[in-house]
Amino acid sequence: MTSKSAGKSVEARPVKRPRHLMDPNNLQRPVNDRSLTNVQRWVFSVLVVFTIAHLAVGVAIAAQFVNDDATAARIGLNIIAMVFGILGVAAGIAIHRKPPFDRRHAPWLLLGTIPGIVGLVLALS
Repeated sequence: MTSKSAGKSVEARPVKRPRHLMDPNNLQRPVNDRSLTNVQRWVFSVLVVFTIAHLAVGVAIAAQFVNDDATAARIGLNIIAMVFGILGVAAGIAIHRKPPFDRRHAPWLLLGTIPGIVGLVLALS
């Protein structure tokens, strides 16, 4: 950018910013997008699994407060807790772009049944 003042041409100097500030005219991309995506995927899957696990545990706890005469309702709520747990683990696996209901992931899916099984043991004892 050049400006003329009194017959002389003056060159405008770009503003020098401190290194810790972002320069809007020279945006930098992250160096390693692949590792950033991998970390984001792990964080998201952990959040999804634990959020749904909390839901499953809440349903299993709610089954304990059902009327004492309603054993069928307690069993039903604990089965719902198992289904939520399995779906939560399946969602975590699916976030990593793996087939969630594959034979290789069966041990992981069985972890989702733990809230319902513990709730059943407590409800039937």
